[in-house]
Amino acid sequence: MARGRNDNRRKNQGRGRSRPRDEREYKRGLAHESSEQSQSSVQTPQQIKAVERLLSGIGVPPAAPFKPDDFQLEALEAIETEDVLVTAPTGSGKTWIAREEIRRLLEQGKRAWYTSPLKALTNSKYVEFSLEFGAENVGILTGDRKENFGAPLIVGTTEIYRNQLFDALRSGEQVRTDFVIFDEAHYLADEDRGHVWEEAIILTPPRIRLLLLSATVGRAEEFAKWIEDVRGSTVRVINRAGTRPVELRAAYLSNEMQLFPLLDESGRMNPDIEKFANVQRRSFRRR
Repeated sequence: MARGRNDNRRKNQGRGRSRPRDEREYKRGLAHESSEQSQSSVQTPQQIKAVERLLSGIGVPPAAPFKPDDFQLEALEAIETEDVLVTAPTGSGKTWIAREEIRRLLEQGKRAWYTSPLKALTNSKYVEFSLEFGAENVGILTGDRKENFGAPLIVGTTEIYRNQLFDALRSGEQVRTDFVIFDEAHYLADEDRGHVWEEAIILTPPRIRLLLLSATVGRAEEFAKWIEDVRGSTVRVINRAGTRPVELRAAYLSNEMQLFPLLDESGRMNPDIEKFANVQRRSFRRR
């Protein structure tokens, strides 16, 4: 019996030694194509003209002296004594208001916080403000980065600012800022993260003025009234109505690096894009 067990053990050990070698020598074949190979095509003259219309006017505008819009000047005047909610389309210059008020506060030796819901936006503003005000005057606080956190201007996610408010409550100390910017303030309505903005607004001491910026906030007057109720402050609503100053254009880039406008001249879906959708549908059916 013992000898039989030893023979089996040797056989198993032999198989164990050969397996890694078999795996190293095994050559797996290439997988089949997961989708159809598209046929190379040449764009028609009509399609080329459509692309030319899409790209027309894109470039660097001629240099000209900067002149603030009326809504920007109104916001700067109001922020001296009130909280301010600015609702304006993307590209209309909301950040300019924040930047000019930050400049005034830094010149007076005061401090400011800029909050954003997105790490990518926070990192972008950190670079922008560092170039504008000097790297020594700007710090960043996110879940991933903590740099120069003693600077007079801190750029960070709204969650980090909210956490600082909680820390201040527990320690009995004051939050070290005189001004807070809530960029993308419409996140208050977000189902999963909105409570962070709600808590941050409620817990911010009345001595700290708020500037809230949004391109898509709904019922701005109702939003402002709620802020007044929970903070005991007055809120100026500045609504820059109208279309985007910078036109938004959409296009589809095919796997052949051909560009197709998403909409045709009548504003409907471009029928030239439908063929790409059909290819995708056939590919999914085969799977």
